[in-house]
Amino acid sequence: MARPLIPPTGVERTFHPDEIIVSKTDTKGIITYANKLFLSIADYTEEEVLGQPHNMIRHPDMPRCIFELLWQYISQGKEIFAYVVNLAKNGDHYWVYAHVTPNFDDNKNIIGYHSSRRVPNPSIMPIIKELYADLLKIEKGNSSPKEALATSMGYIENMLKEKGVSYDEFIHNL
Repeated sequence: MARPLIPPTGVERTFHPDEIIVSKTDTKGIITYANKLFLSIADYTEEEVLGQPHNMIRHPDMPRCIFELLWQYISQGKEIFAYVVNLAKNGDHYWVYAHVTPNFDDNKNIIGYHSSRRVPNPSIMPIIKELYADLLKIEKGNSSPKEALATSMGYIENMLKEKGVSYDEFIHNL
């Protein structure tokens, strides 16, 4: 299924801080499970999401380099925490604090990924939104997607180096 271009509405959806959005994918990012909250907040049916790429809910304001970091971590068997803005079926958006972990078989081979997403801390969101706006500006200022990704990754790496922290430390210390 080709992902339709859904224009963002600018309307933010929220969910209760005690709730957790859960999804599972195979190693290619194809959705194999979505809980009721995922389906409800994204406004999709189970039939519409199972077998589809998880990026079907990707918001256009989400910097590519954050997903690049995410894939680097989980494909190496590491967990990652990240702030993500997602796009509902009608163009509304919702922010999450995602914890993504690989799933392993008995031989320690990665067989898929599990994502649990919570409501982000509202006091942290201005920092994340400013960082993501900077990253998007960098990405949009490049002529090719490859250059855009390399430049925004360089920005993140330099920022972390200046702060003397890893990505994990940066996220956890916000």
